[in-house]
Amino acid sequence: MPLSTTETGSPAPFSPPTPTSLPIVDSRERFYLNRVYCVGRNYAEHARELGNDPDREPPFFFAKPADAVFAVTEGVLARGVAPHTVPYPPETDNLHFEMELVVAIGVAGTDIAATDALAHVFGYGAGVDLTRRDLQNAAKALRRPWDLAKGFDFSGPCTPIAPASVVGHPEAACIWLDVDGARCQTGDLADQIWPVPGVIAALSRFVTLRPGDLIFTGTPAGVGRIEPGNVVRAGIDGVGDLEFLVT
Repeated sequence: MPLSTTETGSPAPFSPPTPTSLPIVDSRERFYLNRVYCVGRNYAEHARELGNDPDREPPFFFAKPADAVFAVTEGVLARGVAPHTVPYPPETDNLHFEMELVVAIGVAGTDIAATDALAHVFGYGAGVDLTRRDLQNAAKALRRPWDLAKGFDFSGPCTPIAPASVVGHPEAACIWLDVDGARCQTGDLADQIWPVPGVIAALSRFVTLRPGDLIFTGTPAGVGRIEPGNVVRAGIDGVGDLEFLVT
């Protein structure tokens, strides 16, 4: 592959990376990713299962690299097609799933009022925040960052983005996840401590949200361990579903 060149015409050390994107439902267009933010402890029962008090905490955020997110198409096994595969990450013995509503930002804004927040949303997806729980727990104990617990390769499988112009803005819908056919997580978007408008308003006080930003909005109770050989099926009613094999 020929080297790219710099603005001065001299050879650059490498070519620009391929942009990360997700398909858009019923479209040939793609949603190109800018940044990926995640909300922590946005369902009360999940916060409690991790030993935290959800009634005393405003929303807080962490990030994944954009290239950790990748598209997983819907209903793969149901159509008799081999499932997408997700490699088990290195340096962990305790990989966890966390099923989440994903918000795709389409209009830039900063210090957005909650009453105006949905006007900044392009659409929605259903994604899994894969977590190296042992690394996260060790980092917490040492008061160190969680980056490598959350931001590793293939840590953000996500459905295609469903435009809000088609699916609306889901406020109450079943969110669920199965492992090998057994229901592990089930909840309702209505149970979020901070619904989507509040999440957008809070995050936009810290950063200017831009088209291409994704926000994983938190997970209901029931998070747990997955191993190589497990088949994960998950979804949000009216938004999308996904399916993958851990290898």
